[in-house]
Amino acid sequence: MTAKSPTDSSSTLTTAQIDAVRSHIKRTWKTLTRSHEQLVQSAKDAKLAHKADAAWIVYISPQEDCPNVQSVLERSLSTKDMQRIEIRTLPSEAEAIKDEDHGLLYLPGAYVVPGGRFNEMYGWDSYFILLGLLRDEEWDLAKSQVDQLLYQVQHYGTILNSNRTYMLSRSQPPVLSMMVLAFFQHTKDEEWLRATIPLLEQFYYYWVVPPHLNPATGLSRFYAFGEGPAPEVLFSEQDEQGRSHYDRVKEYYQTHEIDDYDVSLYYDRENDELTNLFYKGDRTMRESGFDITNRFGPFSVDILHYAPVCLNSLLYQMELDLAQINDILGNEESVEQWRERADIRRDRINQYLWDEEKGLYLDYNFQNGERRRYEFATTFYPLWMGLATETQARRVVENLSIFEAPGGIFTSTHVTGNQWDAPFGWAPLTLIAVQGLYRYGYHAEGDRIAHKFLAMVVKEFQRHKTLVEKYDVERCSANVSDEISFGYSSNEVGFGWTNGAVLELLAALNL
Repeated sequence: MTAKSPTDSSSTLTTAQIDAVRSHIKRTWKTLTRSHEQLVQSAKDAKLAHKADAAWIVYISPQEDCPNVQSVLERSLSTKDMQRIEIRTLPSEAEAIKDEDHGLLYLPGAYVVPGGRFNEMYGWDSYFILLGLLRDEEWDLAKSQVDQLLYQVQHYGTILNSNRTYMLSRSQPPVLSMMVLAFFQHTKDEEWLRATIPLLEQFYYYWVVPPHLNPATGLSRFYAFGEGPAPEVLFSEQDEQGRSHYDRVKEYYQTHEIDDYDVSLYYDRENDELTNLFYKGDRTMRESGFDITNRFGPFSVDILHYAPVCLNSLLYQMELDLAQINDILGNEESVEQWRERADIRRDRINQYLWDEEKGLYLDYNFQNGERRRYEFATTFYPLWMGLATETQARRVVENLSIFEAPGGIFTSTHVTGNQWDAPFGWAPLTLIAVQGLYRYGYHAEGDRIAHKFLAMVVKEFQRHKTLVEKYDVERCSANVSDEISFGYSSNEVGFGWTNGAVLELLAALNL
């Protein structure tokens, strides 16, 4: 897809229109906040089947003092609300939890959820939410947002896709160190910063040892540990005919020729069944945060065989962040170790993920030794993190027209019926592209894209009185459901990371 002629449509935005959006975002932080007082509300999960009279299950980490937590909750909630939840200690083996026994994972402090069907805390959403909280001077809530992720690492082993038991087997893109430093810039609390190092390192090693590490390249991949269909998909991602997402995938395999990968790995045509490897790939695709796109072949189930641009760029940044944190705290020896790791990763990213012919960063299939020629907006991550050379950044910018849309940035250049492909655009990827362009001095281009996105968001806010999860950036519309064929087709309101990205873009443009 190609962009229409760029127009600075946001020049028509009035101060009153922008102020209305700002005021809405400020109010929305409260409605999206979950804490002990909202435990019943946050325990509810529209993504799973639930009997009307059954209590909602809340699991407490076995490392916690469960009776103490129970008494804290009893002081925070009414007797009636306590009767609507059931407190359990999380079993040592998450696989032991039956489908009907899934529940919310307890977090001790307040946190902001994305909104709509996403009524729990999400890993990478939280970074963009944090940026918004800091812009809105919601200092206590911002600190708590970071602290709950640190708590997850300590008590649940990693930052989870979200704090539900069926998400215990997968994480999300690693943005924790960026969040720690963003909040530290406000407080300059070195004692707090020092306490984060062991948890940051624990989260880092989740990503850089097998199975997340691909030893042949030295780069990391996404890899979910769970098996079988994702429980939340079976129930909540059904179409009007009652077909689940997985039913629609099987139908696609039956009716389409696919040469992106060996389909027999993922689909048993004779028995019309998806294989165990399909479900492993499906869960892993969800760990990436990009659910769903055809970036790694149809439904991205071949993601297990790729070193992705996004993940490795974030790990490069995490290595630099740990160097910076140790530098702030005077740990000189550790500073050099982390910088050396970042240098090695940058070299590997350039070796495997930079495509000189295309002038783009592309995901690398380490099984066949080839980069996948699927243009995706994650090509801006290396600019965002500053790991691209000036020449590489210029080449990416020369390709900007294939991503630039009337409403911002296309996720990809392919229309597939998936929400993370064209014609859709998402606030995080637009912000990443804009900040990456700024970092290399392409201010006119960054401003133009920021203006386009804000103009679209404000226009749709005037129409719908809310901010949403994603937009059709070709038509500049929040009405996307009819165009989405796989996964869930709704456009969720709220919406945490859109709020944060909008405030960042407004600040960048001094609006």
